[in-house]
Amino acid sequence: MKALVVEDDAQMHKSLCRALARWGFTTASAMDGPEALLQWQQLRPAVVLLDLSLPGMDGLNVLQQGRALGLTTPVLLLTARGTVGDRILGLNFGADDYLAKPFDLDELEARLRALLRRVQSTPPASLDRPRSLGSLVWESSGAAFYCGEEPLGLTPREAALLRALVERPNYAHTKEYLNEVVFKHEEVQQDAVEVVAHRLRKKLDACGVTIVTLRGVGYLIKAAA
Repeated sequence: MKALVVEDDAQMHKSLCRALARWGFTTASAMDGPEALLQWQQLRPAVVLLDLSLPGMDGLNVLQQGRALGLTTPVLLLTARGTVGDRILGLNFGADDYLAKPFDLDELEARLRALLRRVQSTPPASLDRPRSLGSLVWESSGAAFYCGEEPLGLTPREAALLRALVERPNYAHTKEYLNEVVFKHEEVQQDAVEVVAHRLRKKLDACGVTIVTLRGVGYLIKAAA
């Protein structure tokens, strides 16, 4: 299984490649943004470890351009940047997870394994047939949602919440789980997802579905009575 390591710090780069080899990966390397994008396109690795601060092209630009080219490889961001904004941008641009430097190698291995398990359990795109609930329509990937034939204008957080809910309609999802899905590793209040759910509920009013609050548990989505 091949991992693309994109890191311009020579010592960090060497440590990552050595660790990945111990975990059974073969590695490809890039130490600047343009080379990273080229290697990603040519090699189609199983996973990309992407530093944000790169010469030639910022890691966020590499990520954004890669996704625009249709590259679906899971991407784990490695960042020494301390601002929440950069991490949110990375997740919104299509990153699957991130680790803040310095990090523990055991945690890195656990995150990589989790990413690969998710990919392996995802149905292939050929099986991505439209699904519906009431007049809400979406494809299995949850890339876009429609109310009848009209696209739903959703923020990234609203879309993340709706994707999580429609994975299992009529099933109770806990607030803890939904907070993790919507806000990833941001430090937010436990009830932060309530604000997103409130906004999303209004946008779904015309779609014949409703988000039900289960007090003390969380939320579920179902066809309106």
